Amino acid sequence: MKILLIGASGNAGKRILEEALDRGHSVTAVLRDPSKLTLNHKNLTMVQGDLLNPDSILKYLDQQDAIISAYGPKHGEEEKLVVAAKNLVELIKSSKIKRLLVVGGAGSLEVAPGLALSDTPEFLDAWKPVAFAHRDALRVYEESDISWTFLSPSAIFEPGERTGKYKLGNTTLLSDENGLSRISMEDYAIAMIDELENKSYERKQFTVSSKTNKEVL
Repeated sequence: MKILLIGASGNAGKRILEEALDRGHSVTAVLRDPSKLTLNHKNLTMVQGDLLNPDSILKYLDQQDAIISAYGPKHGEEEKLVVAAKNLVELIKSSKIKRLLVVGGAGSLEVAPGLALSDTPEFLDAWKPVAFAHRDALRVYEESDISWTFLSPSAIFEPGERTGKYKLGNTTLLSDENGLSRISMEDYAIAMIDELENKSYERKQFTVSSKTNKEVL
């Protein structure tokens, strides 16, 4: 497929980019500063653009099959996630692109019926601005009429090992037998590209967590 990837120089974006290229997809990486990405690949095109200025991206939409957004705002500018969501919806609507996949947040996942992770006492105040912004961005997609998918990671989401093993859930936070909710960015990227290829969660939020050896047996 031909993918327009936003945020390819970020931690999650880099892993998604590498996973897509390894599977033979063609990627146009939209970056505010293309010099931040040093990867060279025959199926990679790097272009300059800014999701907060959608007119700078319009010219790259032709012939693309999907947009994947790994956009992440700077600290203190979390509200820009909602602006980015609205811009993504308009970009899809103004093009022939059929799908939007978004790197979401874990804060909106439920830990009990009606109780989101971000509303629990243990959820740190420092994490709330970005969690609430992701929640509000999700509402933008839900209220749109485009084909979107919002992939929420586990509570612990960081670079790590590419195991190739993961488990999926809907809108409830997943954890292992020890109560740990974790996914490496490498395995998250696998789940994202699997969804791109298989289209199992259209117009839905879903989540991914690591699968332990005990769970695999």
